Amino acid sequence: MVARHWTLAALSLIFMVAAPAAEFNPARQPGARADSDVASQRVIVRLRDAVLSTAAKPTAALPSSTASSTTSAAPLAALATRTRLTFKGSREIALGLQVMEFTPATSGESLAVSLARLRADPAVQYAEVDARRYAHAIPSDPLFVGQWYLQNAANTPSAVNAQAAWDIVNGSPGVVIADLDTGIRYDHPDLQRSVQGGRLLPGYDFVTNVSIANDGDGRDSDAADPGDWVTAADVATPTFSGCTAEGSSWHGTRTAGIMAAQANNGVGVTGAIWRGFILPERVLGKCGGFDSDIMAAMLWAAGIHVNGVPDNPTPARVENLSLGSTASACPASYVDVISQLAARGVLVVASAGNEGGPVDVPARCAGVVAVAGLRHVGTKVGYSNLGSQVTLSAPAGNCVNVGGGPCLFSIDTTTNTGTTVPANDSYTDQINSNVGTSFSSPIVAGIAGLMLAANGNLGAAQLLARLQEGASKPFPVPVPVQGVAAVPQCLDPASAAAGQNFECSCTISTCGAGMANALGAVNAALRPIAAVRLPTSVSAGQNVVLQGDGSAAACSHSVSSYAWSVLPGAANPPTIQGAQTASATVVAPASGSFTLRLTVTDEGGRQDSADVVVSSSAVASTAPATAAAFAGARPCLAAVQAAIPDVSVSPANASVAAAGVTQ
Repeated sequence: MVARHWTLAALSLIFMVAAPAAEFNPARQPGARADSDVASQRVIVRLRDAVLSTAAKPTAALPSSTASSTTSAAPLAALATRTRLTFKGSREIALGLQVMEFTPATSGESLAVSLARLRADPAVQYAEVDARRYAHAIPSDPLFVGQWYLQNAANTPSAVNAQAAWDIVNGSPGVVIADLDTGIRYDHPDLQRSVQGGRLLPGYDFVTNVSIANDGDGRDSDAADPGDWVTAADVATPTFSGCTAEGSSWHGTRTAGIMAAQANNGVGVTGAIWRGFILPERVLGKCGGFDSDIMAAMLWAAGIHVNGVPDNPTPARVENLSLGSTASACPASYVDVISQLAARGVLVVASAGNEGGPVDVPARCAGVVAVAGLRHVGTKVGYSNLGSQVTLSAPAGNCVNVGGGPCLFSIDTTTNTGTTVPANDSYTDQINSNVGTSFSSPIVAGIAGLMLAANGNLGAAQLLARLQEGASKPFPVPVPVQGVAAVPQCLDPASAAAGQNFECSCTISTCGAGMANALGAVNAALRPIAAVRLPTSVSAGQNVVLQGDGSAAACSHSVSSYAWSVLPGAANPPTIQGAQTASATVVAPASGSFTLRLTVTDEGGRQDSADVVVSSSAVASTAPATAAAFAGARPCLAAVQAAIPDVSVSPANASVAAAGVTQ
């Protein structure tokens, strides 16, 4: 097999197994106060214009608390009387818009009941609760201030706005993301093992070649990263000929931190997902790794049996591969593996590569979310690969500075200071910078984990499509500045004379559907899934029954309606029986075909559609038969209640541990 040199990018999210203690997440939360717990209630009311135009000025009969009220106070007092409420006062928000305070008609009456009477009064245009709002979820981790790529600021338009997404969902104990990389530093205080209340599952070491493994043996159950340093003496040997002498990268620890560093623990950074676990898989050692090991790890992570390896008790739904190398086409072996994963609903996210040319393998394989790298301003960062195979783009880090100095837009994350064997656990920053498409990929993998936490029914193709749907924010077009060279438009390397290893202005044909956006992706994930069960046979003139009852809403939501319609273009549009129910019946045409569309709506008005083509002898649809095809009995990814054993240093690694490699 061909060795694949990793590029900087990898993310892993993982679903929570039974942990010994609850995760500490003291993020600001809405209060639990019930409206019936207080004697006085407040609502925001807009009266109709006709009422306001005839309003009288406040009189002495009104309570003293209304002294500063506008002319709307009197109509509000009258409104309270009509609706059997005791008026206590009002305050103007804007012209015609008032805050009204009252006590309920009877002790213990809920605000909802009082509000219903107010809304029914003909003088009221609308009335709504004067609700309490809270500061957005911002983690307490002290280095979050430097994690610009997760935030939302005017000067960093490529940042993914995870802060807004966290207000909707910040993870699930049922999300597992596999991190196929150099292994992990289990002792990092922002990661730690799951049995210690941390984010790391035991994982597995798939590196077969002992020389590359650098840990004294081949495959074993210890996914710890011993370091991947390459010496000048190594480069002089046939095994490492053509490699570069360099220190240990701690690459897997870096990608894991971007995905799921512990949030709100008062330490270091925060991950894109706050609940869930990382499944570390060691596939890269000194100077990269081999396809055979990488593909075995991909299968194992998804719960598929790999000979000679104990089955994975915590299968992942997302796999992050911050690795790759140049190739003109996706190898058939990767096509095979990726299709097996897709059948199980497993999404593969991979970095596009750092050569400034065509997209690397495995990112260029169909069905993989290929992530290109952006500068903070939304243009393609010079080193990022690009092309039509890119799914979407995300921040990759860029330093801006000319002639040295701090790297202003580093992708800050977890790491280790050891140049060979592990030393002190640490973090990257503007001085010890961290850039590359390797780190674009884990950002997107983390977003996919948030999406699964919102809707565990989503399969691989649905996750990919809704990631693109959420990336609806267009790529910015740089404004020309006098005296500064214009930023050129990116060109597909398939048609360009040479690679584009410089900043360029992205297009959808070179950088994917848009800039990754956590809020947009979560909102897309919250839409329901339209599913249709088709009959096994169809005959002209006979009834065709289509069942949409396998459709499903996102977690904590419900399907409220079904609607079947005939799309334009049918020569003889059929009559639909049960057009507003989950089950529709039509008569198969004598010739030709027509297309029906099922639209499923949830209680919040979110929708999804599925099309079905009916002919005289067949019926076909790309929709799933059931929305829960990939979720099984766990549509909302409930925590797996299985005992996950801790993994200590194996006997085969005892000599390495004695040399200073701690677990």
